[in-house]
Amino acid sequence: MRRDNNKERFARPPAVAGRFYSGTEKDLRQEVDQLFTHAVAHTGHRVRALIVPHAGYVFSGGVAASAFNQLNRKSNYKRIFLIGSSHRIPISGAAVYTEGDYRTPLGTVPVDSELGKELVTAHPGLFTANSHAHSGEHSLEVQLPFLQHIYGNKILLVPLVIGTFKASVCREIARALAPWFTKENLFVISTDFSHYPSYKDAIATDARTKDAILSNNPDILLQVLDENESASIPGLDTSLCGWTSVLTLLYLTQEQHTNGSSEPVSQESATARTPLATQESFMYVPIEYKNSGDAPLYGDKEQVVGYWAIAVTEKRADSEKTLFSPQAETLLKDLARNAIRQALEESEADDFLPQDPMQNPQDPKQYPPELHKPYGAFVTLKQNNRLRGCIGRIVSDIPLYKLIQEMAVAAAFYDDRFLPVSREELPGLTIEITVLSTLKKIKSINEIELGKHGILIEDRGRAGVFLPQVATETGWTLEEFLGHCSRDKAGLGWDGWKNARISIFHALNA
Repeated sequence: MRRDNNKERFARPPAVAGRFYSGTEKDLRQEVDQLFTHAVAHTGHRVRALIVPHAGYVFSGGVAASAFNQLNRKSNYKRIFLIGSSHRIPISGAAVYTEGDYRTPLGTVPVDSELGKELVTAHPGLFTANSHAHSGEHSLEVQLPFLQHIYGNKILLVPLVIGTFKASVCREIARALAPWFTKENLFVISTDFSHYPSYKDAIATDARTKDAILSNNPDILLQVLDENESASIPGLDTSLCGWTSVLTLLYLTQEQHTNGSSEPVSQESATARTPLATQESFMYVPIEYKNSGDAPLYGDKEQVVGYWAIAVTEKRADSEKTLFSPQAETLLKDLARNAIRQALEESEADDFLPQDPMQNPQDPKQYPPELHKPYGAFVTLKQNNRLRGCIGRIVSDIPLYKLIQEMAVAAAFYDDRFLPVSREELPGLTIEITVLSTLKKIKSINEIELGKHGILIEDRGRAGVFLPQVATETGWTLEEFLGHCSRDKAGLGWDGWKNARISIFHALNA
């Protein structure tokens, strides 16, 4: 990554050094080094975007380091688009910094002023050259020491502060930025999550918001934010302070409309594509969660701020080919049964647990690697070959072995279609586990293979899911499969699927 010229020029001075992070080069290097020491390990995927918190490092620095630790040190990103929502002044669209560079105690970070000016010229009113919006804004500044730790000052920055509160404007910003949302550039989205609820309420609220983001659906995010606001959660001021920045990213990843090359398309050709056509597939990967109540020295459990680290990666074809060994699937079923039995407050269920010490459920470190990955999964319970409960999650932020235990208990006791499972039923209970592949949005229902693909139907904030085996067990035609899911699961009516968003998945352990 190169700056656009070699001339010495003005650099925006750090506004929160010494407050949000250490104010001297030596202390800041030590602080960031320490944060990376405890960061979540790199997942191995090519990262296209990050969602990162922006509070003081004593509170959110560890989560931020886990986000940036997902970057490959050898990745040669041409530009880094750093995007945050304004905390200080109102802006009609987005403010671009074009008057110089950015500086931290670790040195000066070059800014691509030419690209900033190009955005302002090509989209008047949507982008403005407003240095005042950047001068005291902390949400962008606090990300830079992490990037400098990884890449030094050999980066080229495009700093954007979003000021609008209109979803439609966020989508227009996404349209304008889409030509640069390519493999050669990185997008960093700066946001904290819930502000000022209790510790317990923050965990629940932030989980809902995170799941909405993982859906890669702007409408679902907006719906969940509205629901959070309407829930009258004590102390909650906002559930996502940078929601406009995150929404812009969702519009980019859900409705990516570049021409597939590294060269920008014209404004006319990009705007003319209606509806927008997805040409790349992305997945949102949860990395780490904490809130300010977890800070060892200053953690206040009464009023907290939540922090999520989330990576946006490219979906890879080989990620759909993961196979589960029979031993791994047996272990998952044993974990599910034991979780149900423990929930029934029975004694130790050694007869239900694997006897091989390498598969001892009390020692997760010995589990096969695939059980530690955050796959989505469903647990289905049957009694005398009849459905007795089925609950799961399309995406997950916890290891598979933990999710299976949670979903087993949920299917046994919290599927509102059935009474809770009794102790007497447990010995004859059949447990089926379906580990899900990543979702793939389809353009035609002809892509659905009955018996192989499960479906997710989404529209107007509603969603319905059928697992692949539903079509086989019922003998439904494709239209019946879609109609029942649309009407009975999503509440959209029998023909609601025709105007809805449809995604498919398959069972990785089939």
